[in-house]
Amino acid sequence: MKLFTKVVAASIFTVLATGAIANSASSLKHAEKATDLRQSIFSLLGSNMGPLGGMAKGKIEFDAEKVSTHALRINQLSLMIADYTRTNTSAHKVKTEALDKIWEQPDAFSKRIDDLTQASANLQKAALSGDVSLIKKAIGGVGKTCGGCHDDFKAE
Repeated sequence: MKLFTKVVAASIFTVLATGAIANSASSLKHAEKATDLRQSIFSLLGSNMGPLGGMAKGKIEFDAEKVSTHALRINQLSLMIADYTRTNTSAHKVKTEALDKIWEQPDAFSKRIDDLTQASANLQKAALSGDVSLIKKAIGGVGKTCGGCHDDFKAE
């Protein structure tokens, strides 16, 4: 029950945070800093998703405790995405794979963030069960949310 309450609270926070109007970067320097910070969040997400994918595919030894740790980190990072994508950098020439759609379609982007928050919470719950099949399915759910966001909001 506590996990569910935390997920609901996090979802409400995410909707409120991303529902606010994005701020445009005031200069190239501001856009570069905002981009660096945004990319840091996604880099950390990737560093936690990689081992999960490896475990799900049998390339890394399966460890439910490590799954739980990575799931918690992904969940926590998902709650930061809205903050670190609030600065619209699209008016400046910064090196990024982020599509302008992040700021043009804030409701759709917010939904993707919420999906990741929910999927990572589900993975945390599955990890506690110790059921390898259930955990692998939940890892797939997190991976699906990542891929869906990449499809919609990240340049190839």
